[in-house]
Amino acid sequence: MRLVDSHAHLQSPQFADDVAEILAAAEIGGVERILVPGWDEASSVRALELVARFPRLVAAVGIHPHAAAETDEAAWQRTAALAADPAVVAIGETGLDYDRRFSPVEDQLVNLRRNLALALATGKPAILHCRSAAGQRDAQDALLAELRAAGFGGSAAREAFGDRSPAILHSLSGPVDYVAAALELGCAISISGLCFRKGEEATAESVRLVPAERLLVETDAPYLSPPGAPRRRNEPAWVRVTAAWVAEQRGERPEALGAQLVDAFDRVFPAPAG
Repeated sequence: MRLVDSHAHLQSPQFADDVAEILAAAEIGGVERILVPGWDEASSVRALELVARFPRLVAAVGIHPHAAAETDEAAWQRTAALAADPAVVAIGETGLDYDRRFSPVEDQLVNLRRNLALALATGKPAILHCRSAAGQRDAQDALLAELRAAGFGGSAAREAFGDRSPAILHSLSGPVDYVAAALELGCAISISGLCFRKGEEATAESVRLVPAERLLVETDAPYLSPPGAPRRRNEPAWVRVTAAWVAEQRGERPEALGAQLVDAFDRVFPAPAG
């Protein structure tokens, strides 16, 4: 089965000693595309350093909501400048986290808005983290409101992206109507091992709504290990478990889904220039 990993933090310390072996195992397992997103200035720099070592990778740069409060204007400007690198194909990981709230909500909103503006300015889609506390949906509703206010789903996004997705709901979490609304705004959807956890049952229905050209899978490595994977460290090769689950939910042959995943990755994240 052909595979992609649309979100793997391979610049994390957990991979410092064996990233080459991890990438070799992923390739043997059929993983053809891997995107390495940053979560703050330092990790965005490291993502680009990793792509320089392994050119088949691509990168994203941005500020995660957890790092929003600690990122001053100078750090943001340095991070934003990295987006001009041809190896950068997306902005993020950014978004909102109203569950753990490592940064105050207002700081998260300011941070999200500047990441969304950078996505529109560069024509590189925003990778969106979104979490609410168990049983809540306040972060999802706020994210949709911010996307609409920024011009996603409207003429600004059409001008910047044409018929490509302007944003990706990374590691999908939330109710079905939230997913439907995001799809109306043109978003792509990425499914991670989170789909196997209690409280995320809505994902099984949501994944059937997503057009093939906007459907992705990911590990969120080193986090969110799916069933059967080591709990201590997820890695790209284990994306096969989530992809098999997605194929089952959609009633598709794994081989057919795999080809669609690669095509969707190339559509959402066009190959770097040069």
